[in-house]
Amino acid sequence: MSLFISTAHAAAAPAPAGGGMEMIIMLAVFGLVFYFMIYRPQAKRMKDHKSLMSALSKGDEVLTQGGIVGKIVKVSDEKDFIVVSITEGTEVTVQKAAINAVLPKGTMKSL
Repeated sequence: MSLFISTAHAAAAPAPAGGGMEMIIMLAVFGLVFYFMIYRPQAKRMKDHKSLMSALSKGDEVLTQGGIVGKIVKVSDEKDFIVVSITEGTEVTVQKAAINAVLPKGTMKSL
């Protein structure tokens, strides 16, 4: 035995492999985390946006995704388009899906 060389020992037997139950529990926990943190909030946002789009009516003041604020002049039920009046004499046709929010009445006058 040398002072600078350590003695080599045989490695212990490998630990037995874990059962499949731990893996199933871990996958179930990941599934629950995915559902409650990702899928459920996104589904709620989609449901809220669909109800917003179906409730659009003539005279509502809206904000589009592009940042345009205007008043709805015409709503087409068979097509998914609405006509938004930005100023007197200026109208823009946009998709219903492009509406981001319905603003309270009188918002355009206060801007």
